Amino acid sequence: MACRISIAAAWTAAAALMLAAPMDARAGDPTGVWLTQQGDARVRVSRCGSGMCGAIIGLRDPIDDETGRPATDKKNPDPSRRNRPLIGTQLILGMQPAGGDKWSGRIYNADDGKIYAGSIQLISASSLKVEGCVAMFCGSETWTRVR
Repeated sequence: MACRISIAAAWTAAAALMLAAPMDARAGDPTGVWLTQQGDARVRVSRCGSGMCGAIIGLRDPIDDETGRPATDKKNPDPSRRNRPLIGTQLILGMQPAGGDKWSGRIYNADDGKIYAGSIQLISASSLKVEGCVAMFCGSETWTRVR
């Protein structure tokens, strides 16, 4: 009887580990769709080569109030890019692994049209810290996984 209980306990423990494994595996993978901290954009993070990239796939306000047309990248310093739609614009640019659940590279900020040194760090399976820096001054926000 003691042997049967031990075997049953071992099978139960093994089943619990198998069910938990996919969650742990996903915890280290930032690919997916993320909602920005302000809730104004959804960004798809995906692999690009050995790194990570991310583009806007949806906006809370997809129509520009001034023009009545789809929102564009009007703050971009390159005049030829100011009329491109914000949806589809890359924000996370070629982030490379930086150890653990962190990637470093560049971040485009469509609010001011500038590119910053930055990083993304998976805090949990549902939270992504996004940080941008100028010199030694940094700002960050936490995005929430949608998918």
